[in-house]
Amino acid sequence: MKTTPRFLPAHSRPSALASLLALAPLCVSLVSLIPPLLLSGCGAKAEAEAGADPGPALGPVDIALRHEGADVLVPERSPLRARLAVAAVERRAVEQAITVPGAVEALPDHLARITPPVSGRIERLQRALGDSVRAGDVLFTLDSAELSAAQGEAAKARSAAAQAHRDLDRQQLLFDADIAPRKDLEAAQLARTQADSDLNTAQAKLAQLGAAPVASATGRRLLVRAPLAGRVIEMNAAPGGYWNDINAPLMTIADLSQVSVTAAVPEKDLAQVFIGQKARVRLNAFPDTPRDGTVRYIGEVLDADTRTVKVRLILDNADGRLRPGMFAKVQFAGPSHEAPVVPASALLQSGLFTRVFIEQAPGRYRAREVTVGASLGDTVEVLSGLKPGERVVVREGVLLND
Repeated sequence: MKTTPRFLPAHSRPSALASLLALAPLCVSLVSLIPPLLLSGCGAKAEAEAGADPGPALGPVDIALRHEGADVLVPERSPLRARLAVAAVERRAVEQAITVPGAVEALPDHLARITPPVSGRIERLQRALGDSVRAGDVLFTLDSAELSAAQGEAAKARSAAAQAHRDLDRQQLLFDADIAPRKDLEAAQLARTQADSDLNTAQAKLAQLGAAPVASATGRRLLVRAPLAGRVIEMNAAPGGYWNDINAPLMTIADLSQVSVTAAVPEKDLAQVFIGQKARVRLNAFPDTPRDGTVRYIGEVLDADTRTVKVRLILDNADGRLRPGMFAKVQFAGPSHEAPVVPASALLQSGLFTRVFIEQAPGRYRAREVTVGASLGDTVEVLSGLKPGERVVVREGVLLND
């Protein structure tokens, strides 16, 4: 069943104004209660978040750097104070080393460039590149017609000397029997002397060639032997080749048990280098394994192009790691002296000058120019401007350098 809404007549409805007036006391009561509730809730939250009393707020004046004459002031409440680090100037023994380039070389008296004494064909190579040899070992065999000619001359000289000796003996018998005059005896003596001289010359030539200077030595084969022990480090020939340049080395032998490190010392540092001075050598090939050496020789001549002098050190090379031609850095130990030192981080560049900040009092700093010397790892020698015991800024000093 459908219900039809019933509407009251206009004269029987309560007026809107009357309704509002009836609700007014309730609204006033609610409005009066809301502010205290809200304020109490907000106050409790603010107290919980803020905790203790923060004190007065910091302003720019409380943390900004200030200047009083030559001093820089860092306020006590400035966060910069925690970033600055101050340390006292120390006095240490400073050794001003000299570092120069160098190169590994074979010792001149431990190196032999083997040249054949005569031209000829290389019949056989008894040693190859890299082989070890002992003094007197045969290196190669040379088939030489010049050797054959020299042996022929020696054979003639031996025959002539023998004949001269027989003639002299005969003339001596004839002279003793008053059969031959004295002049024949004297001529025989002169001939024997000349023959002996020719024989000595021929045998000396054979000895120089390396051939046996004996009567039974014949043929054209020459055995070339090693003059010293070492290793074949260079080879320029092959079996069967003809070698006609007696000034060109056929092979090179070197004894590398000891090597020379030759350093190029600049002219300005030459006064600090002396015989017997200790030096440390760092090879480019093995930078982590430095070797110690002693100065054995200082060159007598200055190189006009590089303005350097050659200084030679001798190093043991039993392990064979040092090879001629390697590059190295040679550090000569300089004279030791006491001097103030500061960390490198304390130095500040100001135009053409270097300066540091000296702590006058806590939070008060003053810039001072200094002259620096040798670098000693992470510290630097100070030649002038600082005294041991003074306190300098060693960290974040650049923040004061405005």
